[in-house]
Amino acid sequence: MKKSLIPVLQQVFFLLLFLPALLLSSCSDDCDTTITYTVQEPVYMMRAELRSSFKINGPRVLESPGKIYAKGNYLFINEMNEGIHIIDNSNPAAPQNINFVRIPGNIDMAVKGNILYADSYIDLVALDISNPLDVKLVNRVENIFPAYSMLVNDTASVFIARFEEKQITEAYDSDCNGNTGRGRWGGWFALQNDSRGSFNSAGAVPASGSAGKGGSMARFTISGNHLYTVSLSHMQLFDISNEANPQAGQKISMGWGIETIFPYKDKLFIGTTTGMQIYDNSNPTSPVHLSTYAHVRSCDPVVVEGDLAWVTLRSGNACAGFTNQLEVINVSDARNPKHIKTYPMQNPHGLGIDRSTLFLCEGEYGLKVFDIQDHLKVDQNLKTHFKGMDAYDVIPLGNTLLMIGKDGLYQYDYSNLSQIKLLSKIPVMRKDI
Repeated sequence: MKKSLIPVLQQVFFLLLFLPALLLSSCSDDCDTTITYTVQEPVYMMRAELRSSFKINGPRVLESPGKIYAKGNYLFINEMNEGIHIIDNSNPAAPQNINFVRIPGNIDMAVKGNILYADSYIDLVALDISNPLDVKLVNRVENIFPAYSMLVNDTASVFIARFEEKQITEAYDSDCNGNTGRGRWGGWFALQNDSRGSFNSAGAVPASGSAGKGGSMARFTISGNHLYTVSLSHMQLFDISNEANPQAGQKISMGWGIETIFPYKDKLFIGTTTGMQIYDNSNPTSPVHLSTYAHVRSCDPVVVEGDLAWVTLRSGNACAGFTNQLEVINVSDARNPKHIKTYPMQNPHGLGIDRSTLFLCEGEYGLKVFDIQDHLKVDQNLKTHFKGMDAYDVIPLGNTLLMIGKDGLYQYDYSNLSQIKLLSKIPVMRKDI
């Protein structure tokens, strides 16, 4: 989708919100009435406020979890737009919520060695997590990310931090023939992607320089000495050979609707609302586009194992699509990916693969586990279907599966696929649960 289409979509979106209220309005004798409609109004933030807001809060409950990330015996759970929970997971059957790092505007993260990288609205922050009870901000790359793809400008003291929904009721004059008098068309509209990872209390994160593992919904990933981040339209590279001092590298235009990034060997697989892009990453400072596999417009995370890419497509307001399916694509020739098979699903979100096992989140329909030894008979090999939760994304870790959903973090033991066991749950504590 080209950026020039955004104003048109905003107007269409407004009309869809405005029309029901208009239809429900009735004309009185003099045709004076009121209308109620919803707008998304921008909330601005001072750059100086953003850069003084980092704080260690101590553990707090999960309220609105987003992305997940795993590194060693630690789990990191994003609290949408607020920061990151640090979980001691040395015993998956009894995970301990040990700290919360306040990072305004945070959605994504990745870890290499003792450094955690996270977005903070328009900035990238680097945090030293060698002592998870005393996390320190060691670096910040300023003005590197767009805020809703709409920075006020690079030198302004304020930026758009978020949008808040607001209901407006006001007078509406009409002659009952569609000719209107006073009335206000106001507000802003945000086009966002739904897109939404052994220690003891005195211990420290292992000093290894290796990276951790994120889920399929990730917009941050690490390969070697480089951090790769994607926004709705670009890939931003960072050199992290000096882990505590990330250096901004190339910024690559990728078109509109970019959603997720998944590294596999010397390739980067990009999920978009209209297809899957493949980049050659053999030169990590300058990824090269190899091909695009196109599909109908839909939300699209992707994971890869061997010669096969597994892509979920789902419908939903943020995706503007009506397709719910799992696609299998042969990527042995990265310049010419070929569709192999499509499996209808209910509302697939994130997914993960461990050898011949596929874990697939079905949103409000729960979590499904498939045996995919025969990729042409996946629908005949559903091993387990866990219901009663709203599943968003997964990370398989050998014999343990992490699954994040609207009501919390679940961990399963899948060492025996015939008897997958729930090990633990960290619940969400909010009024609507």
